[in-house]
Amino acid sequence: MNDKILNFLGLCRRAGKLTVGNDAVVDEIKNNKAKLVIVSVDISSNTEKKLKKACGYANVECLKLNRSRDELSTALGKFCVVIAVLDDGFAKKLTQLIKSENQEVTVYDKI
Repeated sequence: MNDKILNFLGLCRRAGKLTVGNDAVVDEIKNNKAKLVIVSVDISSNTEKKLKKACGYANVECLKLNRSRDELSTALGKFCVVIAVLDDGFAKKLTQLIKSENQEVTVYDKI
C-alpha cells in the first residue's frame, strides 16, 4: 500500500488515536475529544447528515475523503465508514497530507 493518507491513518490507529464507527465517533464528538472526522466517499446519506450536524454543533472539521469504505477498512483492519482522529498533531498532519496530495475532499461547513 503506497497511499500516504491510508498509511498515516493506520499509524494513528496503532497509536490509539482513532475511533472507528458511527456511534463511537458521534460520542467522541459530543465529548469534545474528536479533532477531525473523516468519512468515506460512499457513506450513506442518513449517516452523513447525522455526522454533519454533530460536527457542526461541536465545531469539528469533517472531511469526505475520496476513498471507499473498502479502502479505509483494509488500511485500518476493521470495517469502517467513519473515523474520528483524537489527537491535534495527528489531525493537523493528516490535513496537510490531504492538501499536499491535492486530494478531492468535501469540507462540511461549521454551524
